[in-house]
Amino acid sequence: MTAHGVVRQVRPGVSVLLAGNPSPMTLDGTNTWLLGERGSVVVDPGPDDAEHANLVAGAAPGARLILITHRHADHTGGIPLLRELTGAPVRALDPSLCVDARPLADSERIEVDDVSLRVLATPGHTADSVCFRLAGPAGVLTGDTVLGRGTTVIIPGDGDLGDYLDSLHRLSSLPPGLPVLPGHGPELPDLAATSRQYLRHREERLDQVRAALARLGDEATARQVVELVYADVDRELWPAAEQSVQAQLQYLGR
Repeated sequence: MTAHGVVRQVRPGVSVLLAGNPSPMTLDGTNTWLLGERGSVVVDPGPDDAEHANLVAGAAPGARLILITHRHADHTGGIPLLRELTGAPVRALDPSLCVDARPLADSERIEVDDVSLRVLATPGHTADSVCFRLAGPAGVLTGDTVLGRGTTVIIPGDGDLGDYLDSLHRLSSLPPGLPVLPGHGPELPDLAATSRQYLRHREERLDQVRAALARLGDEATARQVVELVYADVDRELWPAAEQSVQAQLQYLGR
């Protein structure tokens, strides 16, 4: 596991700095990605943490652009501090997160110094979730769409399970062997294969929810479904599981 506050090179021109905000929802903490030999592009500043922001700025002396995978505070809370330290503009799909720059567009190519990447809109975890595919075989920065460990929580309202399944299908169609560079957890070797695993897992959960409704009745609450379907899951994670079940019930037409 990467130590908090230590820059780790994953491959030439791609490094990661782990924020010190571990939790059941953030796993080991939020990964801030530094792209280019001088950190020309920073992806996800992380939480509102002055120590982390200063470490990021020090590790990315050439920062010219800050990119955001999605709006959650554990990825965006550090924007003001990092902006103050680097002066770099901020781009995201959500216009409200952008500073001195226009919003991202799906399939847009971004080139900054020695960094080249393409934007992939992947809504589902949130409506504004995007991934960034680096040039060549370097990998895909997946934010919270695909994690290095466990599965993604879909929160009804901003998140949408139907959109998420569509996004997983899109990622599963990418060439094999592209590494997963996630917002939380370790890297994985093959995004397409992992996306297919995620799809199988979601279908299994949907089948389990259908079976639970058949047993409990159509008026069963999300909590009742969680107690049946997620009985083998740590109860500390049940609140997140309840949100996912609510998203599943919406998807199934409840």
